[in-house]
Amino acid sequence: MTITSSRADARMLAPLALVFNAFTWGVSWWPFRRLEAAGLHPLWLTAITFAVAVAGLLLVRPKALGEVARTPALWVLVLAAGTTNACFNWGVTVGDVVRVVLLFYLMPLWAVLLARPLLGERIHAGAVLRIALALGGAVIVLWPKSGAGFSAFSLPDVLGVVGGFSFALNNVMLRREAKRSEPARALAMFGGGMLIALLLALAQWRSGAIGGPPLPAGGWIAGTAALAAWFVASNLALQYGAARLPAATTAVIMLTEVVFASASALLLGAGELDARTAIGGSLILAAAALAALRRG
Repeated sequence: MTITSSRADARMLAPLALVFNAFTWGVSWWPFRRLEAAGLHPLWLTAITFAVAVAGLLLVRPKALGEVARTPALWVLVLAAGTTNACFNWGVTVGDVVRVVLLFYLMPLWAVLLARPLLGERIHAGAVLRIALALGGAVIVLWPKSGAGFSAFSLPDVLGVVGGFSFALNNVMLRREAKRSEPARALAMFGGGMLIALLLALAQWRSGAIGGPPLPAGGWIAGTAALAAWFVASNLALQYGAARLPAATTAVIMLTEVVFASASALLLGAGELDARTAIGGSLILAAAALAALRRG
C-alpha cells in the first residue's frame, strides 16, 4: 500500500516539477530585467549565477572536473549549454520576450539537422514536415512590417535563433554522451553557463558596449543569490520530473514555457502579440509539438 501510494505521488509530482521548471524559465526575464535596472547586465548576472552553481557542484562532486577535462565531447556541451544560457538570458532582457522565446523554439529544426551528422539519424518525411513548419513560422515572425526583407533582424532576434540552435546542440550532445556520469554532464552545462557568459561580458565590456559589474551592494547581491537558488531548484525539478515521465510527456510539458513567457510578457508590457507573430508562433510550436510527440 505504501509503495503504491509512493508511486502515485511521484506520478502526480513529476508533471508539477516540470511545470515549475518551465515556469522558472518562462518568467526569468523579469528578475533579469530588474537586476539590469540595478546595474547588473544579464551577461554578468548569468556568469555569477552559474559560478555559484559550479561551486556547489564541485563541493559535492569534485571528481566531475577531471571527467570533463578528459572528455573532449563534453567541451562541446560546455560551449552549447553556455551559449544557450547567455543568448536566452540576454535576449529576453533586451528584446521582445514573446518574439525571442518563439525564435528560441526553432530548436526542432536545428535538432533534425544536427542529429544527422552527430547521431546518424535519417531525415524522414516527418522531419521534413517539422522543418517546413519551423521555417515557415520563422519567416512569418521575422519578416518586418515594412516588407523590407530581413533588414530589421535585430540583436534579440539573433540571440533567440542562436540560443535555440545551441539548445538543440545541447540536447543532441546529452543524448550522444548519455554514458557519461550525471555530475560530469551537469558540470559541463553549469560551467558553460559561467564561462561563455563571462567571456561575452568581458568582450562587450572591453568594447564599451556594456558597463562592468556594479560595486557590491546588498540589493543585487541578494537578488543574484535568490536567482541562483531558484535556478538550482528548477534544475533539480527538471531532473526529478524527466526521470519519471516519458520523453514525449516531458517535451510537451516543457512547451508551457512559451505560455508562461508570453502571458507574463504581455501582462507586464515586455512583449507584443500581433496576428503575424501569433500565426508564425503557432507554426513553430506545432513543429516543436510534433518533435515531442515523435520521441514518445
